[in-house]
Amino acid sequence: MDSAKRSALSAASLRVDLEQAGFARLPHLFSLLECRRAAALWSKERRFRKVVNMDQHQFGSGEYRYFDDPLPAIVKALRKSFYELLVPVANTWARDLGDDRVFPDRYADFQAECAAAGQTRPTPLMLRYGAGGYNRLHQDLYGGVVFPLQLVILLSDPARDFDGGEFVLVEQSPRMQSRPYVVPLQRGDGLIFPTCERPVPGARGPRRAVVRHGISTVHRGDRLAMGIIFHDAE
Repeated sequence: MDSAKRSALSAASLRVDLEQAGFARLPHLFSLLECRRAAALWSKERRFRKVVNMDQHQFGSGEYRYFDDPLPAIVKALRKSFYELLVPVANTWARDLGDDRVFPDRYADFQAECAAAGQTRPTPLMLRYGAGGYNRLHQDLYGGVVFPLQLVILLSDPARDFDGGEFVLVEQSPRMQSRPYVVPLQRGDGLIFPTCERPVPGARGPRRAVVRHGISTVHRGDRLAMGIIFHDAE
């Protein structure tokens, strides 16, 4: 990730987008060259600890692959830099939701918390969908320690490589019907979104909204993305 782009981001600016829309889009987070280098990781099978065929598990249609340790340098850097950027937002959300949990400032300390809870398997992954592929609405929960935000980066070009395959968020607030969001992404764009829930304004203070995410049907071509989940798996 370009250091200039990273330095231009701030927790305060991201908090505004996350509070108002429930997500924060990061245009051009990856350059074309960075997208190509990241996409090339897909064919390096030794980099992955687990391959999941989504059709077999009725998760959708497509395939995703969890990276193994040691993580590729770009994945490791994204995990550390974005965790430490987002931790102020995570702690604000915890407080707003009445949770006394405090996330540590340093990513190494958060990883130590995951390990102490028996969560030692890395969760960053790559996801690929061909024509007819999709991902059902879900949440990426892998144990009792959960970071409330995650990052995805689109590596394919929707103008050339595929049609359809929109990123979808569905938010369920108390006593209200679900609200869907379709988030347009271009190649190289990043998206920060809730892992499982977020606070939303209410007349008597913040309310807890449950959030799930998925991918709509790909109509043509191949869609490839990288997902950065900050908590590890049991």
